[in-house]
Amino acid sequence: MRTPVLLVEVTAVALVAVDVLRTDSWSAGLPGLIALCLIGVAHTEIAVGVERMRRRVTEAPHVDLSSVWTFAGAVLLPPVYAVLTALVVHSHLWWRAWRPRVPIYRQLFSTATVVLACIAASAVIRSVGSGDPAGVVRGGAVELAALGLALLVYTTVNSGLIAGAIAVSTSRPTAAQVLGHWDENMLEIATLCLGALTAVALAINPWLVVLVLPPLLVLHRAVLVRQLEEAASTDGKTGLLNAAAWHAQAEREIRRAGRQGASAAVLILDLDHFKAVNDRHGHLAGDQVLSAVAETLRTEVRDNDLVGRFGGEEFVVLLPGLDGGTYGRDELQVVAERIRHRVARMTVHVPTPDGPLTVTGLSVSVGGARFPGDGADLTGLMEVADAALYEAKRAGRNVVRMGLHLPAAEPLRRTGTEPPAQPS
Repeated sequence: MRTPVLLVEVTAVALVAVDVLRTDSWSAGLPGLIALCLIGVAHTEIAVGVERMRRRVTEAPHVDLSSVWTFAGAVLLPPVYAVLTALVVHSHLWWRAWRPRVPIYRQLFSTATVVLACIAASAVIRSVGSGDPAGVVRGGAVELAALGLALLVYTTVNSGLIAGAIAVSTSRPTAAQVLGHWDENMLEIATLCLGALTAVALAINPWLVVLVLPPLLVLHRAVLVRQLEEAASTDGKTGLLNAAAWHAQAEREIRRAGRQGASAAVLILDLDHFKAVNDRHGHLAGDQVLSAVAETLRTEVRDNDLVGRFGGEEFVVLLPGLDGGTYGRDELQVVAERIRHRVARMTVHVPTPDGPLTVTGLSVSVGGARFPGDGADLTGLMEVADAALYEAKRAGRNVVRMGLHLPAAEPLRRTGTEPPAQPS
């Protein structure tokens, strides 16, 4: 991990040094540099209040909209001043908002990615026409295309470097972790579009840049509202949907499947002897086990499947699109068995004051039901799946049982009452 990060940082420093040596006049672009730095610092100071509210009610990270100013600098200013804008704005942002949570080495890498994105976007702008940035922002169709290409290059370089760092530092990274969520990427594109408008405003009349601040603050608050909604629908211990949120979304999926004549399925999973984990190892270990099981469920189902926690040690999964999709009548059994085996192989490491504790020997019982064969609505499906789960418990736990019209396959290993989870 260290080598790629250092390579990015060294490359950024080397390219900045080249731009410094190429700079003939330090007066050109100086007013724009000052204006962007001042408005960027003012933006951070105004947004700090929103971010403090975010930290009080949610663990969501700080929303970074500073690319408005850094991209405007890349479009309008000489490369060395674009880099200085990025350094000033990002350093102030880290000091005021990120410092308690973002260590300095991560901040250095993040700043290096922004610097490289600025240099790349600036190179695109200066390759069009006479190379005059002011001419680009005031030009016609060709110049507008250059501005769009610069935006694409900026976000590709910045996001690509961060995605690469995540990919090499995370074991089995998911697509969402590497590429980011769709709404996050769209927020970044919207921010860069505001950056392009900021560059145009600066080229026409520097005072117009003040008009960019109100929509930026509205974006901050809009994202805060979305994150508050997510926090209200998320289980705090596992990060899965809570019971109310899962039920609401699952009902919508079942109604949609009914209208379209499609199929779906529900799995209810219950950790066996979970009370023994809490009694023997403490609630901290129990919380770690719940979190580990939740992560296992995420990895074993599709991205569009709904995974939730129903409280205690019970989890639930909605699997839409059985007919013609990934899962079929037999495949549902396979999915449930795969989850059961993954849980049985889990090893959960729990830090304690007396040293690390390793919890093994976990097991889960699973009950399933299929729409529309086992129930005409979500309530009916849940009743059938719950009855199947009860049968799995009666069969000795650590087994899978399906609903009214799905055959219950034999477990893949010996069943029987499994011993409680043990530390190793």
